[in-house]
Amino acid sequence: MRTELVTTLKRQATELLDELERSREPILITQHGLPSAYLVDVESFEMLQRRMSLLEGIARGEKALEDGRMVSHAQARRRMSRWLK
Repeated sequence: MRTELVTTLKRQATELLDELERSREPILITQHGLPSAYLVDVESFEMLQRRMSLLEGIARGEKALEDGRMVSHAQARRRMSRWLK
């Protein structure tokens, strides 16, 4: 992964964005020698957001199982019958 200073981002934003679009490799932006932000292309960011939503849904499902909040397949079909017609 490439690392750039925030001043480089300020001075060469267009060039960095062009390279980011081509390579799709995130760029770590540092400020005062410390990691400050990641610069990622839109497609990669949206994919990460979809993955995060999926993982959050799985975590909610696992928590529901732990808490005993579940129904049988037959109960779910009855509850959903009005939408399954």
